[in-house]
Amino acid sequence: MSLIVSFFTRLRLLFFATILFAAFFLPLGEVNAKTPPEMRNQDELKISNDMHGKELTGFEFVKLDLRSVDFGQADLRAAIFNNSQLQGSDLRGADLEDAVAFACDFEGADLRDANFTQALLMESHFDGALIDGADFTDAVISRIQQKQLCSIADGTNSTSGVNTKYSLGC
Repeated sequence: MSLIVSFFTRLRLLFFATILFAAFFLPLGEVNAKTPPEMRNQDELKISNDMHGKELTGFEFVKLDLRSVDFGQADLRAAIFNNSQLQGSDLRGADLEDAVAFACDFEGADLRDANFTQALLMESHFDGALIDGADFTDAVISRIQQKQLCSIADGTNSTSGVNTKYSLGC
């Protein structure tokens, strides 16, 4: 009986030694990691002060300093601007439908005639922004910012024909 026990003990040791050898010395398959949002499409994106009229649908501008950048007439549908600085930027006539701009600073930005239809604008600030003719239809915006924007809202969007006050639910 001791010969059988000894045989199985040695077989078990050989089995574990083979597993350890394989774990340490055999190459593993390729490992893929998720790219953080602030790094996606950054190689493709060449930001300059003149982004006027560019096709930027779905691009991610996360945690970027975009102060005074000209995005006028740009196609920014479904773009993401989370935690970005947009003070003094020019977004006149830009299409930001379905865009996400969480916690962005639009202080002094020119948003005239921009399309923010169904945009998510929570925690963003619009102090001193120009919004004449901007369309905020179905945009999600904080109640405090909505009241502030309603106090300065004027005009009608040239593309949608929607009144700015109406689109804000004033």
